[in-house]
Amino acid sequence: MKKNIKKKGHRKLKKNLVKGFVSLVILVFVAGLLFVAAVRLGMFGGFPPDNELKKIHHYTATNIYSVDQQLLGRYYLQNRTNESLEEIPEHFIHALIATEDVRFYEHHGIDYRSLMRVFVKTILLADRGAGGGSTLTQQLAKNLYPRKNRGFFTLPVAKVKELFIARKLEEFYNKEKILELYLNTVSFGENTYGLETAALVFFNKEPSALTLEESAMLVGLLKANSNYNPRTNREAALDRRNTVLSQMHKYGYLDQETYDSIKQIPIRLHYQRLTHDEGLAPYFREHVRQECLDILDTKKKPDGTKYNLYTDGLKVYTTLNARMQQYAEDALTKHLKKLQYQFERDWRDSAPWDKDILLAKLQIEQSDPYQTLKAKGLTDQEVLEAMKEKRPTRIFTWEGEKDTLISPLDSIMHHFKMLQSGFLVMNGTNGDILAWVGGIDYKYYKYDHVKSRRQTGSVIKPVIYASALERGVSPCDFYKNDSMVYEDYDHWTPGNAVGGYGGFYSVKGALAHSVNTISVKLLFEAGIDSTIHLAHQMGIRSPLPETPSLALGTGEASLLEMLQVYSVFLNQGAGVTPRTIRRIEDAEGNLVYTDPAHHTGDTILSKKTAQRMIEMMKGVVDRGTANALRSVWKFDSDLAGKTGTTQMNTDAWFIGMNPKLIAGVWVGGDSPVVRFKNNTYGQGAYSALPVYAYFLQDLYKDSKYNYLESLSFSVADSVKREFTCNDYEEVAKVKLMDVIEREDLSIGDFIKSLFKRDKKKDQKEN
Repeated sequence: MKKNIKKKGHRKLKKNLVKGFVSLVILVFVAGLLFVAAVRLGMFGGFPPDNELKKIHHYTATNIYSVDQQLLGRYYLQNRTNESLEEIPEHFIHALIATEDVRFYEHHGIDYRSLMRVFVKTILLADRGAGGGSTLTQQLAKNLYPRKNRGFFTLPVAKVKELFIARKLEEFYNKEKILELYLNTVSFGENTYGLETAALVFFNKEPSALTLEESAMLVGLLKANSNYNPRTNREAALDRRNTVLSQMHKYGYLDQETYDSIKQIPIRLHYQRLTHDEGLAPYFREHVRQECLDILDTKKKPDGTKYNLYTDGLKVYTTLNARMQQYAEDALTKHLKKLQYQFERDWRDSAPWDKDILLAKLQIEQSDPYQTLKAKGLTDQEVLEAMKEKRPTRIFTWEGEKDTLISPLDSIMHHFKMLQSGFLVMNGTNGDILAWVGGIDYKYYKYDHVKSRRQTGSVIKPVIYASALERGVSPCDFYKNDSMVYEDYDHWTPGNAVGGYGGFYSVKGALAHSVNTISVKLLFEAGIDSTIHLAHQMGIRSPLPETPSLALGTGEASLLEMLQVYSVFLNQGAGVTPRTIRRIEDAEGNLVYTDPAHHTGDTILSKKTAQRMIEMMKGVVDRGTANALRSVWKFDSDLAGKTGTTQMNTDAWFIGMNPKLIAGVWVGGDSPVVRFKNNTYGQGAYSALPVYAYFLQDLYKDSKYNYLESLSFSVADSVKREFTCNDYEEVAKVKLMDVIEREDLSIGDFIKSLFKRDKKKDQKEN
C-alpha cells in the first residue's frame, strides 16, 4: 500500500514538473512573441524604410592610382570599396557558405533550423558554445545597421531587428546580390572593410587572384578578426583556416586529397597597411588629397549635390609612376641613413643647438607633450620636470621604428636632430610628376620638403646666367675672378666657396665651378630686376631679394618651383606646369574632372639661350661641382645639372637632368640650426647629389626605362661650337680691349698685371 502511494507521488511530481516545464516553455515562447511584436512595432526604434533598403549605399573609399595602374592608397572614413561578385573566385564563395551559412541558397534570410538549435542549446540548456544562428543575410543587416546600445536589451533587440531586415533584403535582392553586398561591407579587422581591401592588405593582390588557402584564411577572419589576425596571431589563424578547409571538405567542396594537401601549406602574407601615414608616396597622396578637395569644391553630381572625397568611391588617376616612386624612396633612404650616421659623428658629444638654445626651447614648447601639460595649468618649470620622466615610447630610427624607454624631452630632441630631405622627379617635357618624396618618414614628419621654401644656394645660378646670355653675354666671355666690394650694398663682398680669387673664368667655366664672384658680375650685367622677373616667369613664386646676394642663392624657393624653372631649359625655352592629377572618375566610371596632357606654354627664353644653358650645365657634370656622377658613379650618359649649398651648410641641393627627366634633391634640417659642422659634408655634391645617383642607378638597370640612358640633349652644332674655350686661364686668352673695358683698367695697369703674373710664373718654373 505504501509502495503504491509512493509511486503515485512520484508520477504526480513528474507530471507537475513536465507541466511546469511546458508552461515555462510556453511562457518563454509567448514572452518572446510579445517581445518580437514590441520590436516590430517600433518600441525600440524604427526600421529602415523600404526605399532605403532597395538602394543600399554605404561609405566607399576613394582610390588613388599611379600612371602604371598601381593602387597608391585611399581616402576614406571607412576603408571599403565595391567589388563585383564576378571578380570573386568560386572557392572563396564555397569557403564562405560552408563555414558561415551552409543553407544560404535554401532559406529566405532566416535559417529556422539554426535558430531553433541556438534557442534550445543556449536558452534551455545554457550551452554557451552553441554557436551563432545568424545567416549571411542577417550578418549583412548587422553590417548595414550597426547595433545601438540599449543596455540589457542590446543583443535581443538587435537580433530581432536583423531578422526582419534580413527578410526584407531577401525580398528586394537575389542571392548573388546579397553575397556581393555582404562581401563589400563585412569587416576583416584593422579598419578593413570588404574583400577587395582585405585581399590587398593581407596579400597585396586583387580578390580574383586569391588562392584557395588564402580565401580560407580570410573567411576564417570573419568569426573573430582580432583573435584570428594572421599578422599578430599566426598560429590561431592557421588553426582557424584549417577549420574552414575542414568545413569545405565536410560539405563536398573539397575532395580528401586536396584537403589533406592544402591544410599543410603555411600562411604566407604580403602584408601592407593602407593607411594615410604609410605605404607608397604618402606625401604625394596628401598633396593630391588637397588638390582633389579644391577640384571637387567646383564640381557637382547630376543630382546637384557636392561630391564627397571620403565616401563617394571616386577614382583618382595621377601622374605618379609607382616604380619610379619606389626607386626614389629607396634612393633617399639609402643615402640619408648613411648621412645621418656621418652627421652624428660630425657632432660627436655636442649638439647642433648648443650655441642657440632658444631654438631647442622653441621646438620643445611647440611639441604635443608640452602643450598637453601646459593645458593642465602647470608652470614652465613643472612641465619641463614632468617631461624628463622616462616612459615607454615609439621613436623613429633608420633601423626602423623602435620601442624604447625615453623621456618626452629626449624624444623631441632625438627627432629634432634628424636630417630631412625632399626628392622630386618630373617629366621635363610635359610637367608630369613621376616621383615625390617629401621627407624621411611621413608618420613622424608631416612637413613636406618638396613644397617647403628654402634658400636656393647655387641652384639659382642657371637663372642668373640665362638672364645674362639673353642680354648679349657669350659662354666664352672671360671675367676676372677678383674680390669686389659693392659699396651701394653695405660694402658687401661675395666670397667663393673654394679656390679663392685670381685668374679669369669663362662664363661656362664659372658656372661649372660655381664661382660666386663672377655670378654676381653677371647678375649686374643682366640687371637684378630683369633677372628676378625672369625667375618668376620660369616658375619661382616666392619673393626674391633685390640685392647682389641673389646670385649666391639667398632667395627662397621650393623643389617644386625649381624643377619648373629647369624645365624651361629642357623645353627649348618654353615653360611647362607641374601636373599631378590626370583625371577623376565617379564610382560608375563617369568623368568628373580631367586635366589633359600638358603642352608647352609661352616662350620664356630664346631657343639658343636654353640650349646654351643645357650645354653649360653638362659642363657642371663633366668637369665641375657635379663631376662625381662621372668619376665616382661612372655614368657616361648625357646628363646636366647644378649643385647648391647655402651659407654654413644649412641647405644642400642638387638638380639633375637627362633629356627626359628632371630630378631635384634638397637635404637639411627642419630647423636651420641642424646642419653639418664640416664644410665638405654639408655641400650639395656630398649631401644631395648621391640621392639622384642612387635613383639613376636603379632606373637605368630597369629594362623598362634603360632607354633613357641612350637619349641625347637636343643642342644645335652651332651652339656647341661656341664652347671651344677653356673654363679657366691664369692669363686669359681674351681680347685685350674686351678685358680692359669690362674690368675698367687703364692699358698700363692691365699690362703691369700681365707682367706680374708672367714674372711669378717664371719664378715658379725656375
